[in-house]
Amino acid sequence: MTAELVRGQNHPLSQSRLEIRISAGTPVAAAAALSDENGRIHGTEWVAHPGAPVQPGLEVSRQAAADHRLAVDLDAMTEAVHRVSVLLALPAPDGGAGPARFGAVAAPFVAVTGLDGTEVASYTITGLDLESAVVALELYRRQGAWKVRAVGQGYAGGLAELFADQGLAEATQLASGIDEAVARGLARSVQAPPPRTSEGGRSRQAAAPAVGPDQGAAPQGAPVPLPPSYGGQPSGGQGGPQPAYGGATDPHAASGGPVNYSHPGRQTSAPPPPPPTAPPAQPGQPARPVAGDATGWSMEERLYNQVWGMFEDLARTTAAYRSAVDFAESRMDKELEQALSDPRSRIGGQGDAAREAARARCSQLVDQARASLDRDVAQLVAEAEVVEPALPPAFARWDNPCWHAYRVPMEIPMALRLGDLRLPEAEPIRIPMLLRLPLERGLWIDSGRTDSLDGSFTDSHDMRRLAMDTAVAHAARLLAVYPAGEFTVHVVDPAGSGARALAPLTQTGVLAGPPAQGAAGVTEVLARLTQRVDLVQMALRGGAPDALPPGFDTSQQLLIVNDFPHGFDDRAVNQLRYLVDEGPSVGVHLMMVADREESAGYGPLLDPLWRALLRLTPVPDDHLADPWVGHAWTYEPPTVPHGSEVLRQVLTKVAEARRTGSR
Repeated sequence: MTAELVRGQNHPLSQSRLEIRISAGTPVAAAAALSDENGRIHGTEWVAHPGAPVQPGLEVSRQAAADHRLAVDLDAMTEAVHRVSVLLALPAPDGGAGPARFGAVAAPFVAVTGLDGTEVASYTITGLDLESAVVALELYRRQGAWKVRAVGQGYAGGLAELFADQGLAEATQLASGIDEAVARGLARSVQAPPPRTSEGGRSRQAAAPAVGPDQGAAPQGAPVPLPPSYGGQPSGGQGGPQPAYGGATDPHAASGGPVNYSHPGRQTSAPPPPPPTAPPAQPGQPARPVAGDATGWSMEERLYNQVWGMFEDLARTTAAYRSAVDFAESRMDKELEQALSDPRSRIGGQGDAAREAARARCSQLVDQARASLDRDVAQLVAEAEVVEPALPPAFARWDNPCWHAYRVPMEIPMALRLGDLRLPEAEPIRIPMLLRLPLERGLWIDSGRTDSLDGSFTDSHDMRRLAMDTAVAHAARLLAVYPAGEFTVHVVDPAGSGARALAPLTQTGVLAGPPAQGAAGVTEVLARLTQRVDLVQMALRGGAPDALPPGFDTSQQLLIVNDFPHGFDDRAVNQLRYLVDEGPSVGVHLMMVADREESAGYGPLLDPLWRALLRLTPVPDDHLADPWVGHAWTYEPPTVPHGSEVLRQVLTKVAEARRTGSR
């Protein structure tokens, strides 16, 4: 029976190999500190954290996540260790993003379980307010036995104050190192999924409608209003329209009218239509999958939520398989250790029989876990076979027939497909990697990797070519999914090395202008885009989003930079960092095609830039992590079928729609 602890309460532990499972309403960093009988941490090597996730008897997650599993082996602890403290911390806010105190998020829940998932003790950490770091619980040694105690001690000063309170001299340096490791982990994580609805489905608020052609354009000389993505209306990607309680934020209150007291989280419109009903399954067989069976207000939203559901299902079923295998192997190790501990059974038939029995039990458990995984993967494969053909162009692969019937859209889609994700245990299935629109962070196509997962070698010249091809495919898809004239692409190619890869963009005429070359071209483009960001920000801060200059282009802007840092001086580098930090909120986005090693001369100056960008690769690479259990997923870039003209055909239609003003 599970012991539900309150602050200060303890409970005995009967097992030495444990998991500590953490559930929070927001991504948190998890760490574990070892200390002596006086609660003192002897050095940084006594702390397991995202930057050093493995210590003797301890393993923690390498990234911030809403769900964590920490592995603990109490038998592996040295005699000097008397306490194992489980620490939680909110990631340091980057540019004001993310909560800064635990009082603003749901109370974290911590459970101590056996390797088989049986819960031993649990603790909900309540009563937190300004604290940004907390000692959740501790495992401590008492008279040769281990116990768990609910602590819940919070620190408003974060990890630095927490470590200092536990006697660590290098508290500030260690806290900074953990923040840096967490920032690197967040930079490689896949964008978080939409929240679950109260009914348990995955849902997303409807996106704000795009400005259509029937609304007309601003007359010559009139102020140009900002588009919804960075104007007065909330973006669809940020949760959709939200009624206010009243006050200055309520439009009626501002004009002296009645105050709107409706609850901001309560739906007042009609519920979405029910999803399609699955056809009846044969007795004893799983239900047949149906495309669009998730919740949503449109088929696009249902498919989007269904893809996220498949992504989460595969992440969790693989986590269960890996946990079962770890349990089976750890139990076998313990049984073999017991068999070898008796000198009389080390040799001879009795010892051999014990070892064979331990290996057989391990194989049986692994086979059972594999059968369960194979069953779940087969169901997901069947679902993917139904979902993939039904995806709209924004979600579809380049080989999907929907591109042959492509028409320039009237509205901005919810998301964009940037490639596929897969896990080594589930080779038959690929999960579409969908990124919400408008873009919330820039993209970095890494041209520096020289070897792929299959052991093949790709030289630097081919990697640059593949990286530019990948960047063009991403840019073409962005142009294709936006209404005509609502997405503009600029290219900086200082040495002209990307001319061949850029041909589909330049020859069809979809670029804002010829690719900028040389240091002068870099300076001109960056100056123009930074001025644009300044103008829009000043208009927003001044409360006059419709007071931009006549003829101001309100479309989303994408800057593709090739061969960085070639052609960039210090001023240009600072402007680039400014665009990365401030551009997305006002519709200016960046796509870097670069090898990070080539800019190593700048030292740590550019570290925030690389962290702020979502790293993608032109070859398969296992560098992305999911937001649930933190698996390392293999990313596969989107590829246009060999010999296909689909990309040029799509871009030609985009260019034609721009010239004629038609959709």
